[in-house]
This record gives sequence, structure tokens and C-alpha cells, in this order.
Amino acid sequence: QIQLVESGGGSVQSGGSLTLSCTISGRTDDGYLYAWFRQRPGGEREGVACFVEPGDARYAESVKGRFTISQDNAKNMVYLVMHNLKPEDTAMYYCAAAWGSLQNVLKDYEYNHWGQGTRVTVSS
Repeated sequence: QIQLVESGGGSVQSGGSLTLSCTISGRTDDGYLYAWFRQRPGGEREGVACFVEPGDARYAESVKGRFTISQDNAKNMVYLVMHNLKPEDTAMYYCAAAWGSLQNVLKDYEYNHWGQGTRVTVSS
């Protein structure tokens, strides 16, 4: 069993940048694939970025070119670097982990480990 704790959220102005961090603890086998999801106010949870294999990332169209997911195995950390933030990026952001391979990309039902979330607010 692993535990995920997100940090790094905050309030920024449109065009700004933030880096979210996900601290991984517990059983940290290499077999996990990590992802970031978000839930906008009044909206459903949606996939933002994920690894389909170690080092091979996929992104939602809405964040492609602006967000980057990365992983530091030595530190047991996963990051989401966000640039050129827009008001529509305002959401609670969640780190998630799935064991083994994915059948579908950026789908929350593929993941069975979740953090509590960190809030990002982007003002215009």
C-alpha cells in the first residue's frame, strides 16, 4: 500500500506558474504508474497528465505544452510543473497511482491510490 500527499498549490495570476509535488510513501515499488487529475468547481474529476510507462507521459489537450509531469524515483516524488496558467486551470489537483499497466489513458477508474488534493486558484 502506498500513500500520496500533494503540496504546492496556491493562488497565482493568469500567466503564472506553479509546481505541484506528490510525496510517495509506503510500498514504493517500481510497478506503479503515476498521474495527476483535477476537479474544477462544479465539475467532474479529469485527467491532466499521466505516465503510460516509466518516462512516457500523456497529457490532456487543454494542458499540452503548458504542463509537464515528472518523477524522481530517488526522492519518491512526482511533480506537475504548470506554466502559463489560466483561470480555467483553477481546480483541486490530485496525485494518483495505478499498479501495473493502464488499459485507458487519463481515466480515474484506472487508479486505486489517491492523495487528498492541493488547491490551485488562477485569477484573471
